[in-house]
Amino acid sequence: MKRINVIGTSGSGKSTFSSMLANKLNYPYLEMDAIFWNPNWRESSDEEFFANLTDKLNGEHWVLDGNYNRTAEIKWARVDTIIWMDYSFSRTIFQAVKRALIRIVTKQELWGKTGNIESFKKSFLSKDSIILWTLKTYKKNRVRYTELLNDPKYRHIEFVRLTSPKKAKVFIVELRR
Repeated sequence: MKRINVIGTSGSGKSTFSSMLANKLNYPYLEMDAIFWNPNWRESSDEEFFANLTDKLNGEHWVLDGNYNRTAEIKWARVDTIIWMDYSFSRTIFQAVKRALIRIVTKQELWGKTGNIESFKKSFLSKDSIILWTLKTYKKNRVRYTELLNDPKYRHIEFVRLTSPKKAKVFIVELRR
């Protein structure tokens, strides 16, 4: 495992797991949201996003956290391992809500010096709510990721499917540097 993409529905624990994995392997940790989001919640254009992502993935070793399906051709051109965080629906929703509440209370700035901070309104009352996004995409993502596992186009990639936080911890503990 040299170039790893951790995927999963929003709230599935991708960032926590990816950070731990990168630390264990002593690889750079790359977060797709940090590459995509600009200050004041401004989205990158695809041209800007793709160029930044391509640049970040030039290294020999990395752990990339995130989905952004339109980037598959870029991020999987050199990836050798995809780890799918496939927790239960109830666990994923619980984690998404908990994360949002913690970020709201702590006013944690996301992705460096972007000024992007989650608010109660943005997280729970907006049409762009991450909680709503998780509710709407959970089932579709499971179907899509299952198809991905079986797609001959990606036979060269090792797929790992982790179905619980306990299995994720065991995976990291048992991993050799």
